[in-house]
Amino acid sequence: MQKQGKDYIVFPLDFSSLKQAKEYVKLLDGNVGMFKIGLELFIDQGPSIIQMVKQQSDAKIFLDLKLHDISATVQRAMGRVANLGVDLVTVHCSSSMAMLERAVAGGNGKTNVLGVTLLTDNDADTVEAAGFKDEFVKDTDLLVMHRAKMAYAAGCKGVVCSGKEVQQIKTVFGKKFLTVTPGIRPAWSLLENDDQKRVTTPGQAVALGSDLIVIGRPIRDSKDPVRAAQNVIKEIEAALNLS
Repeated sequence: MQKQGKDYIVFPLDFSSLKQAKEYVKLLDGNVGMFKIGLELFIDQGPSIIQMVKQQSDAKIFLDLKLHDISATVQRAMGRVANLGVDLVTVHCSSSMAMLERAVAGGNGKTNVLGVTLLTDNDADTVEAAGFKDEFVKDTDLLVMHRAKMAYAAGCKGVVCSGKEVQQIKTVFGKKFLTVTPGIRPAWSLLENDDQKRVTTPGQAVALGSDLIVIGRPIRDSKDPVRAAQNVIKEIEAALNLS
């Protein structure tokens, strides 16, 4: 079956209440391919939030926990996550290869691991302040590729990266290695003082090879979220010549 425009869209449930999250799941069901559950909502609601999404929608589930701890702890945590029946879970690549490998082992083939390369609100100044080598400060793409290589070698399903790095990652690691792109802003929603430093439009991201694009505020804050999601779908399909 050919992938449809909506299948590329990941909508983050970045809400402080179950009521709000449920409203948007019901509203956007059929217009997005995946719902992302982040730390705020998961800490507040726990595994019950996953069951809510499953009951209200046929969309896939992306649990964005960004795990980062000693290897044994991450493996045990991933074992628990795998039993929840989610499709994707994030783990930071800024730790060791051993931690990434143990995360994959903990998923036990039931839940796929995504390695987080470099957060989209990070830029060269952030990398420099963190004490990285000059080569990574001068070219943050090198750091992203270094971490993507770790994730690939550890057996991760793919990585989270900006749209600007997708093409190179696909070239080096192949089309089956998933690239998930946050910091997505449709052209009609670009802001002058956006907190995301490395942004791309939906059309740009999928044209470059992104498998999934995380797009929240432009849909959530629209007067008509369903229409906003459908506009994103049209942009994706136009970029891929699917319409």
